[in-house]
Formats: sequence, structure tokens, C-alpha cells
Amino acid sequence: MILTGHEDLRVVKTIESIKSAFEAMICEKDYEKITVKELCDRARINKKTFYHYYEDLNALLSEMQGELSAGFIDRVKDFALPEELDKVNREFFLYAAEQGLAYEKITCGGTYHEIRDQMTDQVNAAGWSRSEQYQRLPAFEKKLLMEFVNNAVLSAYRQWVEDGKELPMEQVIDLTNRIVLGGVNGFFRQ
Repeated sequence: MILTGHEDLRVVKTIESIKSAFEAMICEKDYEKITVKELCDRARINKKTFYHYYEDLNALLSEMQGELSAGFIDRVKDFALPEELDKVNREFFLYAAEQGLAYEKITCGGTYHEIRDQMTDQVNAAGWSRSEQYQRLPAFEKKLLMEFVNNAVLSAYRQWVEDGKELPMEQVIDLTNRIVLGGVNGFFRQ
């Protein structure tokens, strides 16, 4: 349940407890191994309360995904693409670093590919839909471009996380931008 700010304090505390317990569990185990019962035990609520707010764990994960996507989209909403793709990439790394371990697991973990794809699709739709250059491309070229950008940026982020974030973030951002911008700028120069 997305809070609007007009809810009773008990509702706010319940939702926050559910989300907090869920995030902690994502950090500890694969999504497929999380159960509603275990989540409810950790959140100190009963299952009936959980089901009052969420249809199932997928609905909770989907809501979390939507909130994470919206937060990033808000940060990059004023950047023009492809001209300011370097700034979008920088914001991605900065945003990811601020979100914590649960975001990292969702972004890097193999079991979250479906939810990660939804996040990527929302971000792409919000950013690239305003690009006149992008809109003029045939459908195949749009798909190819998005696959390249998404895979390059996410691969760089995953590799950085896998390596224990040994390289300074600024260096990773610079390397990622050199790869991505080289490809995107070359693509639009055709």
C-alpha cells in the first residue's frame, strides 16, 4: 500500500513494518524462499493484516519496484537524452549507492530479473520517450539501443558490486560513460 500521508498512524506503522521486514528478508535470502508467514512473524503482524494491504508477496515486491523506479525517474526527469546520458548514468550509480543492500540484491541478483526488467522499462519509457532522436528510430533500432544501454550500465554496476566496490565510484562512472556514450554517440551518427 503506497502511503499518501493521510493514513492513521497505526496504518503507517504497519505498512512501514511490513516493508522494513521485507527489505531485510530480501537481503538475507532469495525472493522465492520468502514466505508470507515468515514476513508476518518478522513484521509482528498476522497474515490477515498482510492480506488486507497486499494480495501477495508479488504485489509487495511490485510496489517496492514502483517506488524505487519513481525515485530514480524523479532524479533524472530533467535530463535530455541522448545528450545528457552521462548525467543519467552518474545519477544511476549515485541513486543505487543510496538505496542500500535490498536495492543492490534486486539490481544484481538473478532471481529478480523480472522485477528488474519492469524497473528498467519504466525508467526507459520516462526518459527516452521525450527524445525526438529516439522517437524517429524504427522499432528494431529502439529495442537494440535500449538493450545496449541497459546491459552496459547494469553490467558495469553488477561487476562493481561483485568486485566489492573496490574501484572508486567516480572511476566506474567514467568507465561506464566512455563505453555507453561511445556506443550511443556512434549509433546516432549513422
